[in-house]
Amino acid sequence: MLGQQACIHGYTVCFWPAGKLFEQMKLCKADGTYLRELAKISKKRLLIVDDFGLEVLDTASRLILLEILEDRHGRSSSVFSSQLPVAHWHQVIGAPTIADAICDRIVHTAHRIELKGESVRKLYANRGKESKKEPA
Repeated sequence: MLGQQACIHGYTVCFWPAGKLFEQMKLCKADGTYLRELAKISKKRLLIVDDFGLEVLDTASRLILLEILEDRHGRSSSVFSSQLPVAHWHQVIGAPTIADAICDRIVHTAHRIELKGESVRKLYANRGKESKKEPA
């Protein structure tokens, strides 16, 4: 929804599931297009990284994330969605010094929204089941 609203208001948006972002950027490093892809991401007014923290980051992913954030810090907005509490992000990022740098760029200037309640996907799935029931 945030990304849609940003688009409606004329902002350029880049949406990535975290795992796919890091895999794509690793492929870009391998084929020589990394700097071009990094520049594309840095130019977007809003970067949305979904499902951050589902997997522990390897060294390459940590450094990619740090470079992305460094290019965007203070210039553009980034949204990180995660089911993992922020207090556990250091563990997922790994390498304490790099984790400090990443969290400093994400958390300390952030507006945090913590959602409670049922998963929206679960609610939509239940609504779909209810609409398919035969009338009694």
